Amino acid sequence: MSPRPAGGRAELSTPDLLDGVEIETGPRPAASVIWMHGLGADGHDFEPIVSELDLPPTLALRFVFPHAPMRPVTINRGSVMRAWYDVVGDGREDAAGIRASQARVEALIARETARGFPAARIVLAGFSQGGAMALHTGLRHAERLAGIVALSGYLPLADTLAAEASPANRDAPVFMAHGTHDPLIPLARARRSRDKLTELGYRVTWHEYPMGHSVCGDEIRDLSAWLRGVLGEKGETR
Repeated sequence: MSPRPAGGRAELSTPDLLDGVEIETGPRPAASVIWMHGLGADGHDFEPIVSELDLPPTLALRFVFPHAPMRPVTINRGSVMRAWYDVVGDGREDAAGIRASQARVEALIARETARGFPAARIVLAGFSQGGAMALHTGLRHAERLAGIVALSGYLPLADTLAAEASPANRDAPVFMAHGTHDPLIPLARARRSRDKLTELGYRVTWHEYPMGHSVCGDEIRDLSAWLRGVLGEKGETR
């Protein structure tokens, strides 16, 4: 990791870990948010959301935006791009790819823990495919997380969750939001994911917005309020 002043931004490049971008919103951050991007994007994609969340200065956070590995994506004619797993397009799921990326996200959680944040001060978040990874990994993580965020995403490998779910995160708060006009991940699919989670007893905060496969201002404001709730307005400095 390249050095940077408190409250600054750095490019991450650590052996055996995914490269990415790191932004701290103030000195001595109180918690960490690991945020996964969508298919074909990279860690820079959601850098602007840090300031748009308009979090209070009393809640300084470290945002970690990893870059997914480069891989061919079947639905895009085998083009090589950043993707957490392959998308075939016929309903089949790339279980091996999902689980490989799960291990990479777990390694990022372990690094944040080693840098002083217990799991209870770490939020897993993501958009689209990244949101799917946040749900998949967070609900299986062995230690209780602060929360899980999935924007315009869905629950992958849903049929395996009941058997693989971590008891520690059975009561972890989950924030899910989706566009009512999403042409890439239909609203119905996201609702099925929400319903699966609620059937299993998870605490899901659900929002729908009149938008496509994107993020809107109302959504960011709702997410900001949720983050303040799960992390504490003033946080817990180390």
